[in-house]
Amino acid sequence: MSMDIIIPSLGESISEVRLGRWLCQDGQWIERDAPLVEVESDKVTQELPAPVSGLVHIIEPEGADLLIGAVIGQIDEAGVKPASPIPDPDPATSVEVATENAASADDPGLRATPMARRIAHDHGVDLGNLHGSGPAGRVMKSDVLSAAEPAVRHEPAATPLTQSADRGTRRERMSPLRRRIAERLVAAQHSAAMLTTFNEADMTEVIRLRNAHKDDFHDRFGVKLGFMSFFAKAVVSALQAVPAINAWIDGDEVEYHDYVDLSVAVGTDRGLVVPVVRNADRLSFAEIEAEIGRLAGEARSGRLGMDDLTGGTFTISNGGVYGSMMSTPILNPPQSGILGLHRISKRAVEDPDAPGAIVLRPMMYLAVSYDHRIVDGSEAVGFLVHIKECIESPERLLLGM
Repeated sequence: MSMDIIIPSLGESISEVRLGRWLCQDGQWIERDAPLVEVESDKVTQELPAPVSGLVHIIEPEGADLLIGAVIGQIDEAGVKPASPIPDPDPATSVEVATENAASADDPGLRATPMARRIAHDHGVDLGNLHGSGPAGRVMKSDVLSAAEPAVRHEPAATPLTQSADRGTRRERMSPLRRRIAERLVAAQHSAAMLTTFNEADMTEVIRLRNAHKDDFHDRFGVKLGFMSFFAKAVVSALQAVPAINAWIDGDEVEYHDYVDLSVAVGTDRGLVVPVVRNADRLSFAEIEAEIGRLAGEARSGRLGMDDLTGGTFTISNGGVYGSMMSTPILNPPQSGILGLHRISKRAVEDPDAPGAIVLRPMMYLAVSYDHRIVDGSEAVGFLVHIKECIESPERLLLGM
């Protein structure tokens, strides 16, 4: 008896996914609940476990775009478990092996996987000149990629202007996540009256406080004391003072929130994701640092769930970790506000304790983008000034001011 492997529902708003890596080979025995295949949606990449034990029969190849409910393979429960386990496949070739039969449809005499053929076509590589590294001399993806390496790499660095040089191009399908990011960014600009206001914060006191207590903090709580917890606490305080920035428009109504679910932008190799720190207004410095660390780790390993990515009421984006000096962050719909943090640089400023004297201070530009439909300019400016004051006098955060 065979059981269909079906793409399950991954959330109310997800109707289509892209099939990622098969984590087993076609014909391999798999145990129930073992990792079977990855699926990529516009929000998250998720591993599907095997529903039963048995022999795997792969139907759909890696990269296929499929609807929820699609059958991607079968598991034969009546199959005979091999005496010795089949070695784990190379992730780069597992799907190629699984789709071998379709590979030679246009040239029966040439053994090459569909992925290898597609890459060869894109790069102009003659498959007939390649010696395959796969079983029975099958040409694999890695063989084509090796052959496609630009010959110019081995040529002298300087090329005379009179000689022609190859100028390659390549095309890659956008991932569901990247496509969704693009759609949301465009929608944010089209659907909101978005403005940005700027200020700067002197980081002297936060740096002093952090350096004085970071070792004890780590020893006591097991997490590092970073700058994000200071800014998270400052945002919570500012949102309580300016509740319109913690609200959003729903039809002809404004929905206000008496809590702060803080979205924190995290860059990954799959694109930008924005996991949510729940009830940030109730968390301590240590709890905020621990939760941000956990979510960042899950994001970069591709293990975030839908619950981690939905429902934020305000966003912090830290472009400073990439060296950004100043930027205008784009709203994360349906939210009405986003705070952009930037690089800390020493700049000459007037000493607040000695008017007229110039000193070097570690300064950071701050930017808050907001939906002008429900947030007035004075509120946005007041919000950012509140954050500036909390950062420059961090004792305010401890006193709840």
